[in-house]
Order: sequence, then structure tokens, then C-alpha cells
Amino acid sequence: MAELADLEDPKIRAVNERHGDDHGVNLGKLRALAKRLKTQQELAGRLWETGDTAARLLALLICRPKAFERDELDGMIREASSPKVHDWLVNYVVKKSKHAEELRGAWSADPDPVVASAGWALTAERVVKKPDGLDLAGLLDAIEAGMKEAPHRLQWAMNTCLAQIGIEHAEHRDRAIGIGERLRVLEDYPTSPGCTSPYAPVWINEIVRRKQSV
Repeated sequence: MAELADLEDPKIRAVNERHGDDHGVNLGKLRALAKRLKTQQELAGRLWETGDTAARLLALLICRPKAFERDELDGMIREASSPKVHDWLVNYVVKKSKHAEELRGAWSADPDPVVASAGWALTAERVVKKPDGLDLAGLLDAIEAGMKEAPHRLQWAMNTCLAQIGIEHAEHRDRAIGIGERLRVLEDYPTSPGCTSPYAPVWINEIVRRKQSV
């Protein structure tokens, strides 16, 4: 914790706080610290228990993802108030867990929109990597009915799932683009030069174009 405190940078904290993340540690330096510590599951647990955002990010880098039980992961996602901690928990830990599919189903229907966003993030991953058994038409129905009014983090995850369905599954592409055009979610999202807009119709068409040009 002392070493993390030494890495604190007020300027980084100011930038992060604009995005809802309450820490001021350069992530490159945090990763270097994690590389030095290597995997330490017990230490990861103690760091997580501090509740400190930087400590929790470090915990997620040095933990053993497959060591967590289902209920542990469920409790952690409900404690992950920081967007960065939430994203790293889903992407670095839950996706590698044997409980990922069970949690995907449970979280997607959770009344807490932050928890539900984790379920939709896992669904978007499965749309790309393991779509067999997914009801893609049903997912599009749910997105069409709920994405427009969803809170930001849940809306973002549902939009990602919409785009991935359109990109990866040609038979659903026209409908996915049509849903995006009707709902207009993230249509005006500021996008840096050279980056692809998160607005689903643009995102879908651009990635499909790139794939077809290879």
C-alpha cells in the first residue's frame, strides 16, 4: 500500500476522476509492479479487501482467476464501484473462470444495472467466441426493448453486444444495423481521429469492411 501511495499522481487522479475512477496511479507503473510481484492469490485477496481502487486493480493483476468460487466473484462484482475495477474484474478474471457462463446468465437479468452490464459484457464475448446455443434473435429483441433507456454502463455493454452480433453474424447484420439506426445510441459519442465510432451502424460497417478487404 505504501508503494502504491508513492505512485500516486494528482494529475492522473484528476483525469481518472472525470471518468469515475478514484485513483491516481499510472497503469503502466501498476503493471510493472504486478509483474514484479507475480501471481500471489493470498496477497491479491488482502489487497482487494482494502477497498482501495489502485490496490484492487493490482489485486486483479496478481490473482489466480481460476481460484475464485462463484459466490466470491458475485460478491466482487457487486463491490466493484469503480468502472476500471469493474472492467478488469470481468475481462481479466471472470472471463477466465469456470463460473463465467453461469454468472453470465445470472448477471444479465440482475436488477442492478452495473451487475447486468457485466452479464452483457460476457454475452458479447460469447457472441464472438462461442455463439452456439445463444438465441441471437432473442438478444436483439432484448437490446431493442431496453438499450435506449438503460443506464450508461449497461447501455454501453448492450451496444457492444449489438455491434458484435452485427459484425460476426451476417444473417442478423441488417437487423442489428436497423436497431442501431432507430435507437441512435452513442450516435454523437466523441471519437478521436483514426478510431472507430461506438455507434453500432458505423462500428458494424467499418469492421465488416476491414474484414472483407483483408
